[in-house]
Amino acid sequence: MASIKPSVPKGTRDFSPAEMAKRNYIFDTIKSVFRKYGYQQIETPSMEKLSTLTGKYGEEGDKLIFKILNNGDFLADGGINASNITADSKSMVSKIAEKALRYDLTVPFARYVVQHQNEITFPFKRFQVQPVWRADRPQRGRYREFYQCDADVVGSDSLLNEAEFVMIYDEALGKLGLKDFTIKINNRKILSGIAQIIDKNDNIIDLTVAIDKLDKIGLDGVIKELLERGFTQADIEKIKPVILLQGSNEIKLRSLRDALADSPVGLKGCDEIETVFNYIANCPLKTANLELDITLARGLNYYTGAIFEVKTNEVAMGSIGGGGRYDDLTGMFGLSGLTGVGISFGADRIYDVLDELNLFPETTNQSTQVLICCFDKEGETYALPLLQQLRQNDINSELYPAGAKIKKQLEYANNKQIPYTIVIGSDEMESGLLAFKNMVSGVQEKLSAEQIVGKLL
Repeated sequence: MASIKPSVPKGTRDFSPAEMAKRNYIFDTIKSVFRKYGYQQIETPSMEKLSTLTGKYGEEGDKLIFKILNNGDFLADGGINASNITADSKSMVSKIAEKALRYDLTVPFARYVVQHQNEITFPFKRFQVQPVWRADRPQRGRYREFYQCDADVVGSDSLLNEAEFVMIYDEALGKLGLKDFTIKINNRKILSGIAQIIDKNDNIIDLTVAIDKLDKIGLDGVIKELLERGFTQADIEKIKPVILLQGSNEIKLRSLRDALADSPVGLKGCDEIETVFNYIANCPLKTANLELDITLARGLNYYTGAIFEVKTNEVAMGSIGGGGRYDDLTGMFGLSGLTGVGISFGADRIYDVLDELNLFPETTNQSTQVLICCFDKEGETYALPLLQQLRQNDINSELYPAGAKIKKQLEYANNKQIPYTIVIGSDEMESGLLAFKNMVSGVQEKLSAEQIVGKLL
C-alpha cells in the first residue's frame, strides 16, 4: 500500500509551539482588557443547525457555509434515491445536511441570547474567541478556518458602550505594543443624512463607495464616478462640503451640521458622534488617534448607528479591527427590539503586525524556565524532589531523562530557549550545591536548592 503524504486541507494551518505562544499572548492580552471592562466569556458549538445560519449572510454568504453531512446513510435517511435526485442543489442539501460549521460568531451569539434570554442579565456584555469556517477560495491572508475575537453588549442603547469600545481598542492595542494607530468612527445616520439631502436614499451604497475613493482618485475622480452613477451636478454641489471635510473632529462635526441642517436623521448621527467624543474627553486615550471619517461605510446592511474601523499606521496593512451598532440583531430569531453594539479584533493581522514590528516579548516562547540535567539514574532520583519543589513554587520546570550526554541536554535547553539549567552530578549531590547556569549570559554559580528557587521566583 502506497504511503500517503501528510498534509492539511487547503485554507487551514498548523500552529507550532512558538506560533501558539505568540497567538496566546495576543488573545490573553485582549481577553484581560475585555474582562477589565466587565465582559464575560461564552463559547458556542462549532456546529449550528443549518437553518440557524442560512439566510443571515446574504446569497453569497450562504454559498460559503460549510455543510455537514447527516450521520449514517444520509442518502437513504434523507429519502433520496435515483428517481428523485435533481440538479437543484439547494433542495438536495436540505435532505442530506441539517448542520453546518459556524460562519461567524455573531449569528450564534444572537441565537444564544434568544435561547438563554431568561437566564441572562441585561445589558449582556460577552466576548468570544473561537474559530469559524468559510468555504472561501484560499489565498494569501484568507483562510477557510480562522479565529474571530468579538465583544458585544446587547440590551443597552447607551452610547457609553461605543465610547468604552474605543477605550478597549486603545488599551488592548497599546498593551500589545502598538504606538501609532487610528480608530476611525462614523455613523450610519450621517451617511443616511447625506443621501437624504439630495433625495438619493436608495443610492447610499453608490454614494459611499465613490466617496471612499477620495484618497485614491481625488475630488475630480469622485465627481466623475458620481455622475456616472446617476448623481446630478446639483447633488454634487450639495454634498461637496461633506466630501471635502478636513480639520479636527470638532471642525468636521460643525461642517457636517451645516451641510445636514435639513436632515433630522443626519443631525441625530452628529449628536451621537459628539456624545461619544464627550465621553472620551473625560477619559482621554493613551495611544490611539480617534478620527471622524465619513467615508467609513462598512457593514451598511446591518449597522444602524456607530461604525468603527481600526488601522495601524506603522505597517501597510488593512484594518485590524472593526464593528458597529445594530438595532435588531436578535430579531432574526423572534426577539425583536434588542439593540446592541459590538467590535472585533483581527487577530491574524495583529499577529502579522507584531511580527513585522518585532513587538512580541522575548519571553513569549519560553514555556520552560529551568531544565534540570543529570548524568545518571542516581542524579535523576536526587533531582525529583527538587523538580517538585520548583513546580510547587509555580516555576515551569523540566527534568531531562537520564542517559543522554550533558551536551545534548544543554542543546535541548538552547533549542527550546530555556533560560536556566541545573546540572546535577556526584559532586553536587554530595555537597548539596548545584550547578545553576544562566544560558543567556553563560554565568554559572554553585547554589543550594533554596537559593535557586529564590532566584527564579
